[in-house]
Amino acid sequence: MPHRLIALLLVIAFGLTSSTAAETPIYDVVVYGGTSAGVMAAVQTARMGRSVVIVAPETHLGGLTASGLGWTDSGRKEVVGGLAREFYSRIKTHYDDPKSWRQQLPEDYKLYRPSSDTMWVFEPRVAEQIYERYIAEHNIPVHFDSWLDRVSGVTQAGTSITSISTLKGKTFHGRMFIDATYEGDLMAAGGVSFTVGRESNLEYDETLNGVQTRRATSHQFEFPIDPYVTPGDPKSGLLPRIHPGGPGEEGAADHRVQAYCFRLCLTDAPENRVPFPKPEGYDSREYELLARYLQAGWRAAFKKFDPAPNRKTDTNNHGAFSTDNIGMNYDYPEASYERRREIIAEHEQYQKGLMYFLANDAAVPEDVRSIMSRWGLSKDEFVETGHWPHQIYVREARRMVSDTVHTEHDCRRRRPCPHPIGIGSYNMDSHNVQRYVDENGHVRNEGDIQVSPRGPYQIAYGTIVPKSDECTNLLVPVCLSSSHIAYGSIRMEPVFMILAQSAATAACQAIEAGVTVQQLEYAALRERLETDGQVLTIPEGLISSDGLDPTSLPGIVIDDDQAMRTGSWGFSRSVHQFVGEGYRHDQGSSPGTKSISFETRVPTSGLYEVRISYTANPNRATNVPVTIVHAEGRAAHTLNQKQQPSIDKMWFSLGTYKFSTDADAVITVSNEKADGYVIADAVQLLPE
Repeated sequence: MPHRLIALLLVIAFGLTSSTAAETPIYDVVVYGGTSAGVMAAVQTARMGRSVVIVAPETHLGGLTASGLGWTDSGRKEVVGGLAREFYSRIKTHYDDPKSWRQQLPEDYKLYRPSSDTMWVFEPRVAEQIYERYIAEHNIPVHFDSWLDRVSGVTQAGTSITSISTLKGKTFHGRMFIDATYEGDLMAAGGVSFTVGRESNLEYDETLNGVQTRRATSHQFEFPIDPYVTPGDPKSGLLPRIHPGGPGEEGAADHRVQAYCFRLCLTDAPENRVPFPKPEGYDSREYELLARYLQAGWRAAFKKFDPAPNRKTDTNNHGAFSTDNIGMNYDYPEASYERRREIIAEHEQYQKGLMYFLANDAAVPEDVRSIMSRWGLSKDEFVETGHWPHQIYVREARRMVSDTVHTEHDCRRRRPCPHPIGIGSYNMDSHNVQRYVDENGHVRNEGDIQVSPRGPYQIAYGTIVPKSDECTNLLVPVCLSSSHIAYGSIRMEPVFMILAQSAATAACQAIEAGVTVQQLEYAALRERLETDGQVLTIPEGLISSDGLDPTSLPGIVIDDDQAMRTGSWGFSRSVHQFVGEGYRHDQGSSPGTKSISFETRVPTSGLYEVRISYTANPNRATNVPVTIVHAEGRAAHTLNQKQQPSIDKMWFSLGTYKFSTDADAVITVSNEKADGYVIADAVQLLPE
């Protein structure tokens, strides 16, 4: 009998036993959501000796971890502990069995290391099997395909939830509730404050939030691409998947949500490959923008075919036009179930059509088509859904707004973390949110941010509990209280598992102590979490100290992250020392097509010394043009970036100039006629 069927029969049998044991059983903890977080919350509850049930709108366990996201975005693995680390240890145990290797020898897979105790890349079916074993081992009842009645399905007594009901009319009573969904439906239906979209930078004094055109250089169009149906004719209308109107004011708040996609499990093993099907209603005109981009020379379509065991992949978005369905998900977070299904269906249609287009359409250059046609869907994955992932990648939906909000400052460790319950470490990472036409009449993407926090950071208990006057027996480890850009770092499956274990621990301890989740004594919570293997203190040596904090330097400092870039610039931190997270380089290519402008408005008119920072190296250009726009005109300089800067081996003085409060100071570095790599790190204005 198939393993999944055995597990489900055990679940059903136990569920029936629970139902018949009492007319209205009251569970200690009701978990809503069958995601990776939901499973871990339930397992931790069971291990603490408390009764638990999973009410899952899904039909499969594990969320994205079991639906194509096998290339784990973990950040620093040293800070992944508890049940999350146990999960990745179980993955490794699975692949230690020679029978697990069907299309590949283990020694031929570079990420399999026999001496390691964990493995962080895996096949979706393997992850789902492990989640099912967890459920069977702990006799946890799971009710699949059970959708919360979001209108009248949450019953409350004061600030306490007493039960939740599904659209099928099934009611689940509980003492504590955990919302483990990607959407935060229980949280919202329970009257808890939340937000959707991007806050402005002013909201929490951040730099990476809101509309981001200046920093949107990754997954960006590398060549000028005409956006119109008839090239050069705006009256002919925009090509599909380009949004009318401008991107909005830099740093301003908006309702937009970073793009979703399906993480595809592809294979090139002939015996396990299913050719990309031509979806019903396929229209090649939907991909005309990609065709133009490929014809212009783009060839990085296969860069995110990350290898998984048995000649499979976790295929993710890469480039300006890829699997991310940019701008087609704005109303998903708060939409009705019916509308969400429409959005998911549109995403599936788009992505299936994309794969078919790349593998078959004559508009695709033959060198790309020939490679793509060797790939296909994996025959032994997602068998019940036509080998297509059963879970769309909801990168961000609702986010709770509580008394504690995790922001960019917390990711950068700029303030102490009260009551840590877990650690994150991944980049502050937002995918693109919109595609528009710029002032030059070319198509551009907006919203992609990838900034390293330069090491792990702690996540506070207050981020997973609502305000005390809203709900006192609910914990939210997935749609937690965070700003948009900070959530871009937190939103990793290992972190969700970590926070879910901590949430379940808190729920059980609150029941035992007879207190609300807000009143729980942290010392006891921390003791239990550490006993169960959670990592709450950042290990020494994991925080990078290479870059200078721009806010610690005198005068006005504009880092490369804040500068306006033209053309495709690379990012590096390989040569020390630099300001901020790293520095930009022009990739040593396409002289005359790239520039980066450092702009600021001085607070007081007067004379300022202008200094520029770069990292010297023998491969640098000797003739880097730098221009300065000041109150009395323009000045031009040429830098030899092979030579080390003369001030503190980091800064080079460009002289003293007068600047006015009436106009921006603009210092521009370009790669015009450059004879090597051009570096742009930071500009400093020192008042005299």
